[in-house]
Formats: sequence, C-alpha cells, structure tokens
Amino acid sequence: MASKGKTKLKLKRWDSAEHLETEEDIALYWEACLEEAAEDPAFITAALATIAKARGMTALARETGLTREGLYKALSPDGNPEFATVMKVIRALGLHLHGSAAQG
Repeated sequence: MASKGKTKLKLKRWDSAEHLETEEDIALYWEACLEEAAEDPAFITAALATIAKARGMTALARETGLTREGLYKALSPDGNPEFATVMKVIRALGLHLHGSAAQG
C-alpha cells in the first residue's frame, strides 16, 4: 500500500499592523481592542504597539519625545509602561481613551 506524501503547509505569522492601512482601519482596530480588553492592561499596551508599528515607531518617538528603544521596551509584552507614557502614546497616535458606565 503506497503511503501518501505529506505536504508541508507554509504559514506566515499574522501581523495586524500590516493591515492597518488607513486612519479608519486604525480607529476601528483601537475601538475593538478597547472593547475586548476588559481589565487587561497588557492587551491595551499590545494594541498600542501594533498601531505604533503600523504608523512608524520613529515618528512616534519624535512625537512623544521618547526614544524608539524606550517605546519598544514600554510597549513590549514584558513592558509595564507608566500610565503617563500610555496616555502620551495615545495622544501622539491621535487616539482617544473613552469611558462609559459598566453594564450590569
């Protein structure tokens, strides 16, 4: 009985930043991330990192007055940025942080 050869499936790691091409894409992504994040600050930091990557980390560094390396570190999965840094990044990216009363 002949065995069937296995074909290797080539996969590419998904990078959301590659798909944030317009300001509308970025705004919708940000809103979805805020809704999905619940109480997970790391999720918000990761969303900001993705948007920063889509926009360009060098430009963001210039806009915030932070170094590129500092931004990469603060927005990394192991980063723990101060709230002031998060707000500075949000403003520099032209985004807003909205609040509303909790349901239930």
